[in-house]
Amino acid sequence: MEKLGIQDLDLKGKKVLVRVDFNVPLDEKQNIIDDTRIRESLPTIRYIMQKGGKPILISHLGRPKGVDPRLSLFPVAVKLEELLEKKVIFVKDCVGPEVKKAVDNLRDEVLLLENLRFHPEEEKNAPNFARDLAGLADLFVNDAFGTVHRAHASTAGVNKYLTSAAGFLVQKEIQFLGKALANPERPFVAILGGAKISGKIEVITNLMEKVDKLLIGGGMVYNFLQAEGYSVGDSLLEENKIGLAKDILSRVKTKNIPLILPVDFVIADAFRADARTQVVSKGNIPVGWRGMDIGPRTVELFRQELKNAQTVVWNGPLGVFEFSPFSQGTNAIARVLADLTSRGVTTIIGGGDTAAAIVKAGLSDRVSHISTGGGASLEFLEGKVLPGIAALSDKC
Repeated sequence: MEKLGIQDLDLKGKKVLVRVDFNVPLDEKQNIIDDTRIRESLPTIRYIMQKGGKPILISHLGRPKGVDPRLSLFPVAVKLEELLEKKVIFVKDCVGPEVKKAVDNLRDEVLLLENLRFHPEEEKNAPNFARDLAGLADLFVNDAFGTVHRAHASTAGVNKYLTSAAGFLVQKEIQFLGKALANPERPFVAILGGAKISGKIEVITNLMEKVDKLLIGGGMVYNFLQAEGYSVGDSLLEENKIGLAKDILSRVKTKNIPLILPVDFVIADAFRADARTQVVSKGNIPVGWRGMDIGPRTVELFRQELKNAQTVVWNGPLGVFEFSPFSQGTNAIARVLADLTSRGVTTIIGGGDTAAAIVKAGLSDRVSHISTGGGASLEFLEGKVLPGIAALSDKC
């Protein structure tokens, strides 16, 4: 069943509770380091105001244990007012008489309420807390894709009391990720990396049924190499997952799906940016050394495997990209995707560390879509039902 979008709502004169994702990084002085998530919310907020609605914004920030002034959303209110060029009123709570008063007095302004997680009832999805939040408004819009995989009061509770619709950001995520999984332009290629195979089992299993080709890199690749009988030295290894890697290799072979593993690696004698390095072929990682990045021959191999793709989904960096000497493989594949995008290929970056790597490489504006939700996009790729999406109102 298709879900309501913000365009389906009559917003004129309505108080609109908007779940945004303002979980932005702060420095020790509560200065915002990266305002991307705030900027991503602007189209939805502006649309509500243009249509005569009154936005009441709610979000969490960090993982406070009770009220923690260091994790107040006040700095976000200041930044939001600057970006919106509209008055933003901030209230030091998200429920209660003071909040009710601010809502009643709201005119041509935006209201931002304090950190939801200052109340433990938020994560417990307590009905009374969800009811209190819902009581502030006439309608609910969820525009926080990064939280839709959590069944919290502000994502899956308020929906029981208010007509609920997806904001523009959530709609964009569903459009790109949903189409990639349900009806992709083919060939459809998935690139999977990241540290551990245990975090990607469900993704691999789900994508195995949908893709034309799987490219594997990152730390989890060493489980596959070990499963094939290759030496991996001191590389990252989940000993209890080698059997699982064997099973995946057997299944893709049965289904006749190409699973492409690296053929060479940049290795180091320590897990440090200044460690000694060398490039070795698959199976030649000596004891005392560990794989830190895919090698140059693998970059070329992956480039060739991607050249005819029409849809590419990438989740998980291909090396320890946080250390500059080991970011070359990830950056090279990011450039390949940028080139594919320029030729009309749909390229989707699955949030989290992969998104951070693309931003660090300076290519964030040269791919089709970067998911704003690390955990949410991962669970979407796993084929799971996301509570925050499922709770939205259905179109009639």
